[in-house]
Amino acid sequence: MEQNFKPAARRKAREYAMQAIYQWQMTGNALNEIEAQYLATMNSKKVDIVYFQELFNGVLTSLHDIDEVVAPAIDREMEGIDPVERAIIRLSAFELRNRIDIPRRVVINEGIELAKTFGATDGHKFINGVLDKISKALRPHE
Repeated sequence: MEQNFKPAARRKAREYAMQAIYQWQMTGNALNEIEAQYLATMNSKKVDIVYFQELFNGVLTSLHDIDEVVAPAIDREMEGIDPVERAIIRLSAFELRNRIDIPRRVVINEGIELAKTFGATDGHKFINGVLDKISKALRPHE
């Protein structure tokens, strides 16, 4: 096998990272406390833990840059977006910006799936539109 990760383990890492970002947005608790809480409950056989850490820490340490990338793709302030959808957008924008090894269609699809699972009824349509705009700005040739 060429790839050293399983898609299901990456998907679980994204789920946990989105939930941890959401938790941070809602509570403002220290990043290391939130991260430790999630790491304590994860099954390393089912979750790509290193990827979870990369996503969670990457999003929150580069939040300003990520929000700047997102701003032209949305029609309101970041804080006006549903917190679940905001966490998904930030997570996906980070992947589009920092993980060019992951195809844009995969990043968008994963964001849509997170929105279908955790977001509001039609949230996935909003997520799709925003991520499409972001991906065209960040990866015009893909």
